Amino acid sequence: MQEIDVSALTAQVLWAAFALAVAFGAIAQRTHFCTMGAVADIVNIGDWTRMRMWLLAIGVAMIGFNAMVALGWVEAGQSIYASPRLLWLSNIVGGLLFGIGMVLASGCGSKTLVRIGGGSLKAMVVFAVLAISAYATLRGVTAVARVATLETVDLTLASGQDLPSMLAAATGWSRAWLALVVGGGLGALLIGFVLARREGRSAEVLAAGLGIGAVVVGVWWVSGRLGYVAEHPLTLEQVFLATASQRMESLSFVAPIASTMDWLILFSDKSKVLNVGIVTTLGVISGSALMALATRSFYWEGFGGVEDTANHLVGAVLMGVGGITAMGCTVGQGLSGVSTLALGSFLALAGIIAGAVIGLRYQVWRLERMV
Repeated sequence: MQEIDVSALTAQVLWAAFALAVAFGAIAQRTHFCTMGAVADIVNIGDWTRMRMWLLAIGVAMIGFNAMVALGWVEAGQSIYASPRLLWLSNIVGGLLFGIGMVLASGCGSKTLVRIGGGSLKAMVVFAVLAISAYATLRGVTAVARVATLETVDLTLASGQDLPSMLAAATGWSRAWLALVVGGGLGALLIGFVLARREGRSAEVLAAGLGIGAVVVGVWWVSGRLGYVAEHPLTLEQVFLATASQRMESLSFVAPIASTMDWLILFSDKSKVLNVGIVTTLGVISGSALMALATRSFYWEGFGGVEDTANHLVGAVLMGVGGITAMGCTVGQGLSGVSTLALGSFLALAGIIAGAVIGLRYQVWRLERMV
């Protein structure tokens, strides 16, 4: 068996993930890709253009991920999303909290990083508060509450919770073939819906949807294929290099933001090392900043007043708590998770959208009371 240079391979994984995240940040900055904005456009003015960007990205991610499953490169069960334990209540409640929070904070976790790259001081405050609340929900006081309440409600699915595995267990058909058919079919339906209208074929929608969907697939490949070692030279066990979860990962921006803050604060602690989540967080900020400077759209932005500040602080807390509880954000669950066809990801996504609608209705109610 060929000797593996784990250190060199880890560096390759980190640099590749960083480069893909830079592309994500640049695309999102240039095209105004934003899940909260997409929902707001529909609720407020009935415009589906930005939602078509997001749906196109989901379709591309679904097809790409499940094509890799069919090729035998990755397995959904090797991610955190498709484990046998379905935390359905956590997914829904966490999603609701995250959705409300992203409206109050003017964008989700990924949008916060993009806005930082564009010069938003408000987003820097949201980043810090989100990181603290997320870390507390991972390991602190809210983590204890989360585990003692929501996580006591679950279902165990022996086959795993991704649709191809469930169907394979029920029918006896090949999981790889089902992944290609189900993932490819759902992805094709979403892409067809997007392209059916003229606005779905605009350059901006295509650039955002195809580009960001491809980045999500790319990070899955980097983590699950490039970074996979079947037998680590020291432990003789399989390992996914440079991942915080010890499983394969793609883009997500709640727990990784907490990890980034932890890494920055405890940088001199040699046990704090870079991982895929940290480098992709930094990569999105970098890509957004480069694009903002190149297009001369970079500008400093501050809070508009006390209420604006309070909304962003509350929103950041809700995103931190909700994102960890739901096991992901609009990108972590809404793109990466959904691409695995995991039931929990679909529940979390539904919760996020419902929470966003509630948050938007609340904002309208507040405005009407002020008139």
